[in-house]
Amino acid sequence: MANTVNFDAKMLLFSGRAHPEFAERIARELGTELVPTKAYDFANGEIYIRFEESVRGADCFVIQSHTAPINKWIMEQLIMIDALKRASARSITVVAPFYGYARQDKKHKGREPISARLLADLLTAAGADRIVTVDLHTDQIVGFFGGPVDHLFALPILADHISALTDRAKLTIVSPDAGRVRVADRWCDRLGAPLAIVHKKRDKEIANQVSVHEVVGDVQGRVCILVDDMVDTAGTICAAAEALFENGAEDVIVAATHGILSGPAIGRMKNSKVSRFVLTDTLPTAAEAGEDKVTVLSIAPVVAHAIREIFEDGSVTALLDEL
Repeated sequence: MANTVNFDAKMLLFSGRAHPEFAERIARELGTELVPTKAYDFANGEIYIRFEESVRGADCFVIQSHTAPINKWIMEQLIMIDALKRASARSITVVAPFYGYARQDKKHKGREPISARLLADLLTAAGADRIVTVDLHTDQIVGFFGGPVDHLFALPILADHISALTDRAKLTIVSPDAGRVRVADRWCDRLGAPLAIVHKKRDKEIANQVSVHEVVGDVQGRVCILVDDMVDTAGTICAAAEALFENGAEDVIVAATHGILSGPAIGRMKNSKVSRFVLTDTLPTAAEAGEDKVTVLSIAPVVAHAIREIFEDGSVTALLDEL
């Protein structure tokens, strides 16, 4: 049963239009309701926002996951923040379960932007004091924002679910590339399983184009848990799964926090040998997939707990340690 927070101190929750179901789950966990908000688009695509109750002196939490069309929903969140700042909110916390542009966190070649930093600057300029997010693509993004960033993790929810479904003695945790090894290590520590890595080479000139080369580690006869922060077009993850089966894996389960599921993703997932894709509800696209192989777990209780700790001047770090 959800604990009820004392709202005499004026904690207010706001939701954009990108993923209102997720915001409603958070509100239920906290025993409150979302602030009524008037939001619509003008004929030329400009966004109008007005909150229908006073926010003066309140601690405000603006919940918006950056799903497609991503630029529209980021802009809407920026406008919501600006409206709160101009209405004398005491503090403004951005709750972005999926942080847009996180993959553009560094320059790979000359004349490229660092868009993840740009988004942090935009949120700051709009008036955000704090960010709550889940499983950033890279940890360094935390340093792009000048204020506090509470970086939450879906690993406990995903790992406990998979552990209950499988024989832990047969599990091998697999990183789909070198960049995910640190995350895979955390899975290994939690489940007491060995680690394997899929070595891949990405075509620098073509987005989402990957060729898998080899599997480092023993996966023969093992149930492989492929772990990643996101599934976008599913090209990388399905190619990695194919490499595991070619190396003798008995089964492959994919566990990822963010189900972006763009373009050919659903078709690739359906046609792959992967037995199950376990995702969270940070994005609406995961639940909309309608694919029998997809299991969607809610991370709203974790986000709600973090919001409660922030509002009550508690410790979000202690929350992460508990997980």
